[in-house]
Amino acid sequence: MEIAALQAFVEVAEHESFSIAAEALYLTQPAVSKRVALLEAELGARLFDRIGRRVSLTATGAALLPRARRLINDARELKRLVSDLSGQVRGRLVMGTSHHIGLHRLPGPLKHFTEQYPQVELDIRFMDSEAACRAVETGDLELAIVTLPPDQPPSLRLQPIWDDPLAFMVGLDHPLAGRDRVALAELLAYPAVLPGGTTYTRGILERAMRVAGVGLNVAMATNYLETLHMLVATGLGWSLLPATLLDSSVCALRVDGMQLSRRLGAVTHLKRSLSNAGTEMIRVCRTT
Repeated sequence: MEIAALQAFVEVAEHESFSIAAEALYLTQPAVSKRVALLEAELGARLFDRIGRRVSLTATGAALLPRARRLINDARELKRLVSDLSGQVRGRLVMGTSHHIGLHRLPGPLKHFTEQYPQVELDIRFMDSEAACRAVETGDLELAIVTLPPDQPPSLRLQPIWDDPLAFMVGLDHPLAGRDRVALAELLAYPAVLPGGTTYTRGILERAMRVAGVGLNVAMATNYLETLHMLVATGLGWSLLPATLLDSSVCALRVDGMQLSRRLGAVTHLKRSLSNAGTEMIRVCRTT
C-alpha cells in the first residue's frame, strides 16, 4: 500500500472533489483518480460513491480515513526523524496561521527564517486559528502560529510568543467617538460587529461579559478581522479587535473595567516530535 495513494484518498475525502484534491497535491485529476483506483483495487472495496459531480465516502472509506491519516503522519514522522538526525534544518515544514497573524506578525520572522534556512520548503496554510488547532490535532499540520485557545487542549502544546492587547473601537462618526472613557452599559447600548461566535477572540469577550452579568447586541459577525475593522470605520457598530489594527479611521475606547488581551503563539502536538525546521521557526518568531 503506497503512501502516495493514501494521500490522494485523504485529499479527495477532505475536499469531496477529485479536482480540488489534484490542485492540493499538484497533480492532474487523472493521476489522482488513478491512485485512488489502485488503492480501491488493492483493498478490494469501493472507497467513494460518485454521483454526478458529487463525491462522498462509502462506509469502507469512512472507516479507512482516520487510519490513513495515521499512516501518513507516521510516514512523515519517520522521514522527519531521519532528516533531523543530521542536525540540519531542511525538508518540508507544513504550518498553519491566521490571515491576521500572517499580515501583522509573520512577515519579519518569515524573512529571517527563509534567509537563514533556504533548504526548508515552507508550506503555509492560511485558516482560522480554531481550524489550525484542529489540523495540528489530526496531524495535517506540524505547527500552527495562531491565536492560542483560552483553555488548554489535552493533546496540544501551547507556547505563547506575543501578547496581543485587544481594543474596543468605534468609527469616527460614532456617538461614543472622542470620549475619554465610557461605561460598559453605554457601550452595550449600541450594536456590535464581532468575530464569529466560535472564535477564541469572541470567547474572550463573551467570558468578560458573563463575568459582568451582561449580554451582547451583535449586528454582524465575521472571522476576518480586517473586514470587521472596515465595518467599524464605516459606522456599522463597535468592535473588539487587536490594538495593532488601530489607525486614523477608527477611535479606541477605554471601557470601565475592561482590559482584554489574547495570546498568540505556537501550537504543536504533545505526542509528535517537532522537526528541526519547526523548532527553528518557533525560535525565530520569538527572537525577531
